[in-house]
Amino acid sequence: MARQPIDITIPDLTGQRAVVTGASDGIGLGIATRLAAAGAEVLLPVRNPRKGAAALATIREQQPDADVSLRDLDLSSLESVAALGETLRAEGAPIHLLINNAGVMTPPDRQSTADGFELQFGTNHLGHFALVGQLLPLLRAGRARVTSQISVSANQGAINWDDLNWERSYRGNAAYSQSKIAFGLFGLELDRRSRAGDWGITSNLSHPGVAPTNLLAARPEVGRDRDTLGVRLIRVLSARGILLGTVETAKLPALYAATAPDAAGGKFYGPSGLGHLGGPPAEQKLYSRLQSTEDARRIWQVSEELTKVPFPAS
Repeated sequence: MARQPIDITIPDLTGQRAVVTGASDGIGLGIATRLAAAGAEVLLPVRNPRKGAAALATIREQQPDADVSLRDLDLSSLESVAALGETLRAEGAPIHLLINNAGVMTPPDRQSTADGFELQFGTNHLGHFALVGQLLPLLRAGRARVTSQISVSANQGAINWDDLNWERSYRGNAAYSQSKIAFGLFGLELDRRSRAGDWGITSNLSHPGVAPTNLLAARPEVGRDRDTLGVRLIRVLSARGILLGTVETAKLPALYAATAPDAAGGKFYGPSGLGHLGGPPAEQKLYSRLQSTEDARRIWQVSEELTKVPFPAS
């Protein structure tokens, strides 16, 4: 049976500046393409210039009039995050949309960022935390909507408070879940602090469901030389329209959360199909691991200490 197409309407974004992390391929590239098609100026901060140039070519092939450009960013390096912040602050243009989409998933062996953090915690959470802090004046100037992409894995596991960097033991899946729980708690706390401090920023969460993206594919840079069994199974089920989403549908929750007029701060958006694995985007009940405001305040304080990126007191 042919899969019924799923899509959403993106409002006119002419005059808005959007930043999308992880947009050199996969879901992020799809998100950036749709934002550009809606008239936004789209910035792609990328780690790999070659992949970034290919992404620009892809977007311009589909949208010849697209206003898109590259910036340098390695989320696993706080120095790189600070450099991008300095560059964009010097440009001085307000940012209206920030989609924190980039991520790394389950290296088979423990790896560290340039600053010594466990790679997933340091990239998925701390890198984005620092990025928001560096861009805060521009986000406030643009009264921005910030959408942070988490995962169904944030509904599993817990934060390993006694060993945040997994130095005493390492389990890739557990460390990935922790990174996404921490990131989700941050996204919700950002909205609370913005409202309390009148920052003018709206922050919400999205997740793409389960689809055959490149997160679990072969990635030599994280020590994975071949596709995992999981991603091979996901590809088969997705291609047959069984339960899961596609790369096309996986980008929609973040787009909805970031652009829909009725998408609100402090809310969580994902696929509305069976098990929230695929289907059209809609608001979802917040995962139990993301409901503690005490945990959110705690991870915020720890993140400020680890990154040395302070936010205003709210």
